[in-house]
Amino acid sequence: MSIDVSKLQVSMEEGERWRRTLNITVPAELVSRERQAAVRKLSSRIQLPGFRSGKVPASVVEKRFGPALNQELLDRVIGDAYKGVLEDQDLRPISEGEIGDVDYEPDADLTFNVSFDVAPKVELTRLTDFQVERPQIEVGEEDVEKVLERLREQQGTWKPVEEGTPEEGNLVSVRIQRLQDEGDEPRPYEFTLGKDEAIPDVEEAIRSLQVGESGDFTVTFPDDFPNEERRGDADELRIFLDSRKEQELPEVDDAFAATVGEFESLDELKTRIREDLEKEASDEVESAVRGRLLEQVTAANPFQVPQSMIDQYIRSAMGEERELSDEELAEAREQVGPQAEIAVKRFILIEEIAREKELQATADEVDERIEEIAERTDSGPGEIYARLQKAGQLERMEREITERKVFDFLKSESTITDEG
Repeated sequence: MSIDVSKLQVSMEEGERWRRTLNITVPAELVSRERQAAVRKLSSRIQLPGFRSGKVPASVVEKRFGPALNQELLDRVIGDAYKGVLEDQDLRPISEGEIGDVDYEPDADLTFNVSFDVAPKVELTRLTDFQVERPQIEVGEEDVEKVLERLREQQGTWKPVEEGTPEEGNLVSVRIQRLQDEGDEPRPYEFTLGKDEAIPDVEEAIRSLQVGESGDFTVTFPDDFPNEERRGDADELRIFLDSRKEQELPEVDDAFAATVGEFESLDELKTRIREDLEKEASDEVESAVRGRLLEQVTAANPFQVPQSMIDQYIRSAMGEERELSDEELAEAREQVGPQAEIAVKRFILIEEIAREKELQATADEVDERIEEIAERTDSGPGEIYARLQKAGQLERMEREITERKVFDFLKSESTITDEG
């Protein structure tokens, strides 16, 4: 079927967040003609007792298949009319059309509406003269020592301790049973005391036990417990302490540095740690500058984001393999909706600035980045390209290059000063 759009009555309502609603009326004569064609087609295909193949009367077809014909007719006519209007008015939805208010009676006009989102149109009114403060992050000796201590812990060995009660930093193996579930087997757990891996009352109870002992305790879930429903609840637990271990840490010297990597001395290891920390600090500063700059750019160029784009971002961020139910999506909107809207706005703004200022990544820039990776990894550019293409990472690389160019442009048009 091909709908003659010129014979349809069409009006469009503009809602918030780039929502559009088409109100469409299909004249009765078009609907009737299509229905008659559908009856003839079905009549020529079906076989019924008492009738020759392809010769079933229309009245019999209507009696036997009328409701099904009506539904099939509506689906087809509505779909074709919607598609025809979109093409005629050059509309490009970014969300699935939602059909509503369908009104149809035989020999009468068919009326319905379709709601959908369209891509937002962003008017860039200001991209210059922003004032941004650059945060200051200094890497001190204590930061280097913290990394050394973490490396030391990674190289440490655990030794069983039979006497005494557990202390902070001990690795404990316990079994915990709810007293109201005494018929169930106690559940085993292993964690390090003082690392916030168990609630405080449980850790305190464990510290009172010797290896091989058990005790009954009343514990209360803290106010910051992840499960909000359990916050403030009290529970009766039986805790068995099966073992505890103390960590023996190596001396921090040249020999220790050699076990961490290909370092000839402790000083060389410290130098590498400092360089890595300074690189992380530099990246953090750059990220902060970008965030503050983009926050001002967004405020200076306001626009609304379609709800469908926010929902799609939420689904992607949640990493759900299955489709979210309406209830799950509503809950996610409540929790992360504002942050999702900000993220989508920034994505759109970067794309629009790149388009207007012709800052999109070029093929030469992508090739240059691939050659850098190839040289760093001692691989061939063709191998790197194939690997990125197979992993679907080329588009991400292009976007990273585009974002860098956009932020370089914005920073060049703004004043960046050191904080404090």
